[in-house]
Amino acid sequence: MLRFGRQKREMPGGLFVKCDGCGAMVYRKNVAERLQLCPECGYHFVVTAWDRVQLHTDEGTFEEIDAGLLPCDPLHFVAAKAYADQLKQDIENTGLKEAMISGTCRIGGHAAVFAAMDFRFRGASMGSVVGEKLTRAVELALEEKLPLVTVASSGGARMQESALSLMQMAKTCAALQRFSRAGGAYFSIMTHPTTGGVTASWASMGDVIIAEPGAMIGFAGRRVIEQTINQELPPDFQTAEFLMEHGFIDIIVERKEIKPTVARLIGYLC
Repeated sequence: MLRFGRQKREMPGGLFVKCDGCGAMVYRKNVAERLQLCPECGYHFVVTAWDRVQLHTDEGTFEEIDAGLLPCDPLHFVAAKAYADQLKQDIENTGLKEAMISGTCRIGGHAAVFAAMDFRFRGASMGSVVGEKLTRAVELALEEKLPLVTVASSGGARMQESALSLMQMAKTCAALQRFSRAGGAYFSIMTHPTTGGVTASWASMGDVIIAEPGAMIGFAGRRVIEQTINQELPPDFQTAEFLMEHGFIDIIVERKEIKPTVARLIGYLC
């Protein structure tokens, strides 16, 4: 039997990833080599909390604290799926116990307390444990007289914990106010996406607020706001660039420049 043309070869899975910024199919290895940036348009892909430790702290200096804190299900919440089962699945899938890791480290040689969120775990929503871990990180920075650096990436408050989740907004802000009054320096890094109760609380309280290019930062969603005010919003609404133009953040920094930028800021303010 004659064969016309060549047999189609199957493409190995996982070699390419679609960029959410420009829509291009880009080679995953090239993205990784650029610190999870699209080689075509520079779009900043979402990265894990442990990636943030590697990217923004001095190698081998991070020492995790409060690693044993585990979320619970105080309301026995059940919707399409039980909250307890969702937590169990996220713990298995991510290897994390919650949506935030925290610890001490050095950044450009400067000692600091560092906390980062991980969007893979319940959309990095802020529940009781996230609020507790952030509060303890603030209190440690206060006690040790160290600067505090946080990396936010969150879908907002965790609805499965209801008011217990919303309480974390006031709790973390109160801790940061005590820290500020004692002269502590707080550097908040907002990444894509930072929304809801996290934006409305501790992520917006930094002495210096840094954002990655193109990051979506806001409280309510675009559709909700447009329906509420009965008005169409600008195309770049809730982007880091829009917020900087309107004075909400202080500086937009590409991912590879965040560590040296934070190190310089610590040197200036501390």
